[in-house]
Amino acid sequence: MKHFTLEEITLACSGRYVGDENLKQTAITSVERDSRQIKDGSLFLAIKGERVDGHDFVQKCYDSGAVCAICEKDIPNASKPYILVSSTLEAVKAIGKAYRNKFDIPVIGVSGSVGKTSTKEMLYAVLSQKFRTHKTQGNLNNELGVPLTLLAMPEDSEAAVIEMGISDFGEMTRLSEIVQPTICVLTIIGECHLENLGDRNGVLKAKTEMFKFARPNASYILNGDDDMLSSVTDIDGKRPVFFGFSSDNDYYAQDIQNNAEGKIGCTLCFDDTRLCVTIPAIGSYMVSNALAAVAVGKLLGLNDEQLKNGVQSYKTVGSRANVINTSSLKIIDDCYNANPTSVKASLDTLCNFDGRKVAVLGDMKELGTDELKLHFDTGAYAKQIGVDLVIAVGTLAKELANGSDGVWCSDIENAKSKLTELLRKGDIVLVKASHSMRFEKIVDFLRNF
Repeated sequence: MKHFTLEEITLACSGRYVGDENLKQTAITSVERDSRQIKDGSLFLAIKGERVDGHDFVQKCYDSGAVCAICEKDIPNASKPYILVSSTLEAVKAIGKAYRNKFDIPVIGVSGSVGKTSTKEMLYAVLSQKFRTHKTQGNLNNELGVPLTLLAMPEDSEAAVIEMGISDFGEMTRLSEIVQPTICVLTIIGECHLENLGDRNGVLKAKTEMFKFARPNASYILNGDDDMLSSVTDIDGKRPVFFGFSSDNDYYAQDIQNNAEGKIGCTLCFDDTRLCVTIPAIGSYMVSNALAAVAVGKLLGLNDEQLKNGVQSYKTVGSRANVINTSSLKIIDDCYNANPTSVKASLDTLCNFDGRKVAVLGDMKELGTDELKLHFDTGAYAKQIGVDLVIAVGTLAKELANGSDGVWCSDIENAKSKLTELLRKGDIVLVKASHSMRFEKIVDFLRNF
């Protein structure tokens, strides 16, 4: 990482340095919250969790090579310096912001109700054709994960793609202050976190908080097919760049050919350019993600060959529309998370396949007072577009079953029994639910079906 001393860190988080004054100019090599990841030169974040208190591991971290710790309480007989703060979480946000300010590079903030991670990965694939690009790893997209992502940025980074996830008002403002994006990308305003945000108007308000701390002269790349985002026509006197399937957008697509076997052919259109590409992924929404990435890439000076090569080098990550072929089934593992908007998109993808279409769907969390209706409507959508069988799992998912005329299961074990009874060789099976439903257990079961 870039040169970042204990003195700078203490000032950044308004902490109190405790230890040998002569060591204040020591530069750290990494910031770690897990004592098992400590290496020589690390700064350890002592965070008190529900089950484990990081303060109990400070000495172990010193022994493993840490040069300092951020702590919320004094460490008796500490063998190395520590920085005393009132909140380690607030401290790491301030430290992340200070480290971000050491870089004068394009920093792309990515958010939306659906497609944050796949768009982030597509942006990474495209920008990596020209820049040494840093990106969010895993699900580090919240108020702890975002500063940790920034603090992991290598010294020679030339661009960064930062995923920003929220569930309530004010969170995106705080993330924006840390990230200070030079380019803001928003994918879709969908029905998610309605427990806190109320409705899609609330989602729009919360997501567009990203703009508050964008750098001067920032650019804004928005999905023009989304009725909410298309209404955003002026941001601090600047017109957004719109992408989407409609030719009314600045970046749009034609000739989409989705063969449902891991590739999507299409033509990406902008200005007087037509890029014929093959996207190595399923789901037509990936075309929209590619358009967003191409819009950013064009803004940052990539040529057409770089744009095309970037889109075509995209790689799927984790349990996100990952196709698994077994001897008897084709499984679409999309169980990382779910809301009505993302489930409907995945159902559309399922219906691109030839064969009997089965959707194993579970509870969608944090949907607020209309949660039962939203589950019913999602089930009805599955029936409307021709899904052959819906197996719904969980308390809320009973309404999914009702809406789809499907089969309801109280829990995963019950679902396994029903799957054994109802599945046929050659079925295409979509697996999707909120992360807390642990639907990866169903995917593992189906692998051995």
